[in-house]
Amino acid sequence: MLMSLSSLTVFSQRPDTVFIEELTWTEIRDLLDDGYSTVIIPTAGTEQNGPHMVTGKHKYRINYGSEQIARALGNALVAPVMTYVPEGRVDPPSGHMRFPGTISIPSDTFETVLEYTARSLKQHGFKDILMIGDSGPNQAGMRKVSEGLSKKWAASGVKVHYISDWYGVGVSRFVSWLKEMGYTEEQIGTHAGLTDTALLLAVAPEHVRSVIQPGKGIDVDGVYGDPTLATRKLGEKGMEFLVEAALEQISTLIETP
Repeated sequence: MLMSLSSLTVFSQRPDTVFIEELTWTEIRDLLDDGYSTVIIPTAGTEQNGPHMVTGKHKYRINYGSEQIARALGNALVAPVMTYVPEGRVDPPSGHMRFPGTISIPSDTFETVLEYTARSLKQHGFKDILMIGDSGPNQAGMRKVSEGLSKKWAASGVKVHYISDWYGVGVSRFVSWLKEMGYTEEQIGTHAGLTDTALLLAVAPEHVRSVIQPGKGIDVDGVYGDPTLATRKLGEKGMEFLVEAALEQISTLIETP
């Protein structure tokens, strides 16, 4: 059954969004003319996150973080999240590929998509391209592509920046803070444990299942850590660490308005 136009939400003017996929091409053109010279390319894996969290965990976290960063910068837009990344060998499966739902692509394929995403955005007029990833296997590819393109484009005034501190410094600060709060390394964990679960509770609690159990091991249920200790309040503090770390690094790389 078709819905009448009057029953739909129609924006007569540009909505308050920083996401490229939520804007028309003319709106993006106008924002570029208004000085929006920075763009964020977020990357995130599609992987198992234990029985209690959805496979899109990284996407929801980096989408939230990218919006916060873009709004703080004041002259930045956010490209669609890249959710297909290297996640391990496909056949025979390794790493997260041993669990249904994980999607893995070769590293060189990931790097090619990254490169041509950046090339597209450069063509449209963006001058500072920021690559930010919320998953471990993404990091090496983003570093490689950003360094290579920056060298190629040195004379053009366009720079590609790998923002490593979101997933590096930010996560480390969160873990250190949790330890100060009395949590142990075993409770915090490294995958789908306290930290991962708390961060998703902060940005997309609807994607955390109500039945949560302590992890049985990364090779058993895909969980290392104790997600039962996670709370939304802890996750909100964690997201602050990640966003702040990224913004601090960005401020050393580009001139912000």
